[in-house]
This record gives sequence, structure tokens and C-alpha cells, in this order.
Amino acid sequence: MAVQQNKVSKSRRNNRRAHDALTAANPNECDNCGELKRPHHVCPSCGHYGEREVVAMADEIELDEDAA
Repeated sequence: MAVQQNKVSKSRRNNRRAHDALTAANPNECDNCGELKRPHHVCPSCGHYGEREVVAMADEIELDEDAA
């Protein structure tokens, strides 16, 4: 079992954790619809990536009352 030889101060311990902080998201505006999206990802609201439509989005799915 490992046993420390000298006490590690709070300052030294916290300096080791200096790079563990989380960074905030960096959303970009979609060129097609103007919604916020993650950079280098397909827009979740319109399905466009850059200038082309990659994912065809369905407007609304109509269900019959009998089916539900």
C-alpha cells in the first residue's frame, strides 16, 4: 500500500487539478434556419450541414385516433 512521505498541501493538490475545469459550449448559428447548433455537427432542427440537407426532417407525424 502506498503511503505518502510528506503531507501534500492544499495549494499543491489544487494546482494539480488546475486543468480539470469544464469549458462552456461554443454554439454556432445554423446558416439555413438560424438556430443554435454544435460546431461541425448536423443542425438538429432543420437537418442541414453547411449548404446541403443531410437528414430529411419530417414536419409532423399524423396518427389516427384508432392507432393510438
